[in-house]
Amino acid sequence: MRIAFSSEGDSWDSMVDPRFGRARYLLLLDEATNELTAYDNSANCAEAHGAGPKTAQSILDKNPQVLITGNGPGRNADTVLSAGGIQVYVGAGRMTIKEAYEAYKQDTLTKNG
Repeated sequence: MRIAFSSEGDSWDSMVDPRFGRARYLLLLDEATNELTAYDNSANCAEAHGAGPKTAQSILDKNPQVLITGNGPGRNADTVLSAGGIQVYVGAGRMTIKEAYEAYKQDTLTKNG
């Protein structure tokens, strides 16, 4: 399974960014290889309008099955993610990426929608 995270940094020790659309980084974990890849999302951060849907499209392009974030995507971004079949989990805004992944595995995050 591939899991995406909204993140303030580019490593396991980075904090989950509670903002979805304007997250500084998008991290992608491939559980099969345990490889964590960071993608700079600063272009979408600078958008005056539509950062959420653009970030959602960036996530879709990476083909994850799950997104873990803080407060969750807005309505327009959620529509894009739902259409792509991505399960969104929220409530990880005060966790590191590693802690959020452990919370996901223990089923203690909230499923959005």
